[in-house]
Amino acid sequence: MSERQRGLGRGLSALLGEAASDTHDVAPPSAPTDTPIELIRRNPDQPRRTFTEAELEALTASIKERGVLQPILIRPAPDGDGYQIVAGERRWRAAQRASLATIPAVIRELDDRQVLEIAIIENVQRADLNPIEEALGYRALIERFGRTHEGLGEIVGKSRSHVANTLRLLSLPDGVRVHVEEGLISAGHARALLTAENAEALAERIIAEGLSVRQTEALAKGAAERPARAATRRDTADRNPDIAALERDLSDSLGLKVDLTDKGGKGALTLRYGTLEQLDELCRRLMRG
Repeated sequence: MSERQRGLGRGLSALLGEAASDTHDVAPPSAPTDTPIELIRRNPDQPRRTFTEAELEALTASIKERGVLQPILIRPAPDGDGYQIVAGERRWRAAQRASLATIPAVIRELDDRQVLEIAIIENVQRADLNPIEEALGYRALIERFGRTHEGLGEIVGKSRSHVANTLRLLSLPDGVRVHVEEGLISAGHARALLTAENAEALAERIIAEGLSVRQTEALAKGAAERPARAATRRDTADRNPDIAALERDLSDSLGLKVDLTDKGGKGALTLRYGTLEQLDELCRRLMRG
């Protein structure tokens, strides 16, 4: 069984081990220490931004009854004042609500890149990040620390195309992004709206009618095609029937939208794909042999 099949990417333990081996000044892993809650602060770059009241209340009740069962991970604060949370902010918040004076914590020396990577891995493993938070975390690792799509995929146990498709969600209109963050529409719904001109209006319809992802894809495709239909009908009479037939044959063979123009033996062939998976497959077929 491969490492990716066993878990998400290299996982937290492997990443922490890498941190220790790559940094000469890193101390060996410490045992959990009861640390005063008042000395611990949240990380402003924490990718998870949404904590629901219901989940915090449930965790608070559990902590009151049984205590904090899993230590949080912290590091010395960059400004030298106390500690900063690396992983476990929800437990820290609930412990405060439960009026605990201390919380078990493992203290590690970690740089900003390692902190962000660990936070993303932990939250992806727990499925705690919504798709927009996940995308923002990926973008921060790319822009601030030069991570590639492939490198990110290895870290979190996702494909390169998953990372790229998740990042594309950041190009959605603000209204649609809010719906994704609130869980009113899924990442699949949102991806179907990426190329739609009236994405916000379509998102409202998806929510109102409870449309599936497949229905959303058909809806978005229909909305995109309608403005072009009149022009297409006007051009049909003037088109070479052989060119039109070749277009259809190529489209059926590749499973993609094909546009072929020809003027006196010169022209252009345009292949349109809807997902990065389709692009990957097309590239493999074109480069085969």
